Amino acid sequence: MKVIAFNGSPRKNGNTCAALQIVLEEIEKEGIKTELVQMGSANLHGCNACGACGKNKDERCIIEDDLNDWLQKMKRADAIIIGSPTYFGGMSAQTKAFIDRAGYVSRGNGNMLRRKVGAAVAVNRRAGSLNTFDEINRFFLIGEMVLASSTYWNVVNALKPGEASKDEEGVKTMQNLGMNIAWLVKKLKT
Repeated sequence: MKVIAFNGSPRKNGNTCAALQIVLEEIEKEGIKTELVQMGSANLHGCNACGACGKNKDERCIIEDDLNDWLQKMKRADAIIIGSPTYFGGMSAQTKAFIDRAGYVSRGNGNMLRRKVGAAVAVNRRAGSLNTFDEINRFFLIGEMVLASSTYWNVVNALKPGEASKDEEGVKTMQNLGMNIAWLVKKLKT
């Protein structure tokens, strides 16, 4: 069993990364392998809406950047977590590019991520995280994935570096999310 998480923040070790690491630590306690991909600072372009992924049906995007490797990792994973900071009331541009392209390739190839577990994580200073949370969850829902939940929305409140770990309710929510993802992955495997 394996869970892969994508950090959509351009800050490699920022608060979004910290929130995702809390989730992954709980999953690892259950004996499930994890991987964290720093996609927010990687080579990633937006979708050009060419439709080649649906015509070629090779589980690839014709744009040559990091996405194709990530798609295969997603295909092999049992669960996918996408985390994003909240910028101007929504997800980061990097997260949007990732979701648009991964979604098009998946749908163009028979919904190749269908029935995998999906979980959104949003980080914000004060507001807007629910929009980010909703935007990411739409990717999972459109792809016919199974959503993992927590005790509340999967949100951490933080602004300055290191503040994610000071949001006690957010930390507990991330821990519960990790436990719930592990439980769900195990249930779906039986």
